[in-house]
Order: sequence, then structure tokens, then C-alpha cells
Amino acid sequence: MKKILITGLLFLSGCSSIVSGTTQTLTVNTAPEGADCKLIREGLVIGRVSPTPGSVLVKKTKHDITVECTKKGYEKTTYFNKSDVEGATVGNVILGGGIGWAIDSASGADNKYTEIMNITLPKK
Repeated sequence: MKKILITGLLFLSGCSSIVSGTTQTLTVNTAPEGADCKLIREGLVIGRVSPTPGSVLVKKTKHDITVECTKKGYEKTTYFNKSDVEGATVGNVILGGGIGWAIDSASGADNKYTEIMNITLPKK
């Protein structure tokens, strides 16, 4: 019985990893279209959408992403995409205890970003 319980807990652990994965597609829309947007996390460019609209696949982490968009004739605009908690993380804590949460936290699967970003660039 003990072996079945341990196997079940290990199976349930890492629920966010299984349900939502460790990567996420982010979509960048700008008004006007045709901007060059780079996604920056911890000072490093992790992706680029050029021209907008478009999407980019990013690895999920606990660190926020800053999106910087430029277009000739428009002001440079910044969008802050905060890393938030993935919904399946709560299930990990309840069903899998600390093991599931630790697995998801280490892989980034317990995080998520705003999926669709709508950014307006003001005219100069």
C-alpha cells in the first residue's frame, strides 16, 4: 500500500509541467502594426517580434519580461509582462505536496505570462 501511495504522489507531482509545460507562446500586437519589439528578461534579449503582429516562444521562469517596441515616427514604448503563478500549481500543493511544487518551480512550469500583449506606440 505504501508503495502505491508513493508512486501515486510521484505521478501527480509536476502537474504544471504536464498540464502547461515549461514554455509559453506570447503574442505581441501593436498599434500601429509593423513595430520592432524585443523581449528582455534579466537584461538579456530572449525573443523578438519584428514586424508586429507576431508571436514568440519563451521559456517560463519566475522573472518578469520587459517588451520594448520601436517604430520610425513613434515613441519607444515599454510593456511590463509580470511572471505570475500558473493555476495548476495549487493542485500540486494540494495533491502532490512539496514534491510537485518543487519540480514545477525548478522547471518554470509553475509560472505564466500575459499571453497577448496589446501595445500602443504614441506618435512623436
